[in-house]
Amino acid sequence: MTGPGPLRVLLVEDHALVRAAVRHALDAADDLEVVGETATAEAAATMIDELRPDVVLLDIDLPGMRGTELVRELAPRYPETWIVMLTVSRQERDLLDSIRAGARGYLSKDLDPDALVRSVRAVRDGVMPMTRRHASLLITRFADAMPRHQSVGVTALPELTVRENEVLGLLADGMTDREISVALVVSRRTVESHVRNILEKLDVESRLEAARIYRRRHDAP
Repeated sequence: MTGPGPLRVLLVEDHALVRAAVRHALDAADDLEVVGETATAEAAATMIDELRPDVVLLDIDLPGMRGTELVRELAPRYPETWIVMLTVSRQERDLLDSIRAGARGYLSKDLDPDALVRSVRAVRDGVMPMTRRHASLLITRFADAMPRHQSVGVTALPELTVRENEVLGLLADGMTDREISVALVVSRRTVESHVRNILEKLDVESRLEAARIYRRRHDAP
């Protein structure tokens, strides 16, 4: 996702001791560089624009603005920056809201330093930084939300591959690229690539047109 240099990280955490501990852990890794830190969402928005970090480690509970609100505002503006939540929250709703808002990872503050470093490093390979428990929960929730007709081998549109049918079926059911990527356990870029191929094969210009074709053929007797 980046050049050969270290991954550039911005810390957004209002507790000074936690921020110092996280910075200490990341500074110990040669391939990670903390380029800035702040305690507020307002300052974070400015710093992201100025520094263009590769990764933002963001607390959910910030003074003045929830971290999820900040993600919703910034993720579309800086698609190359991975915003990763770093929180003590164990609420399922916080996890789901964060990912739906645009976060590309979700980590607990009780991670040991080595695990934190490994998780941040994973961004370089396009892997969402997330504990196994959180990943399992997300997959379960999105799988539950998938319609029953989305089963392996379904080829409602024979001109598409099985995977492309799966992607288009989820798209037709209103899921975002990010939600599809979590449901299918692939990267968002992979989903975007599938969508481009789908539009080309169906000779349409929009996802809406492709979704209409899918629903029409799938529902046909």
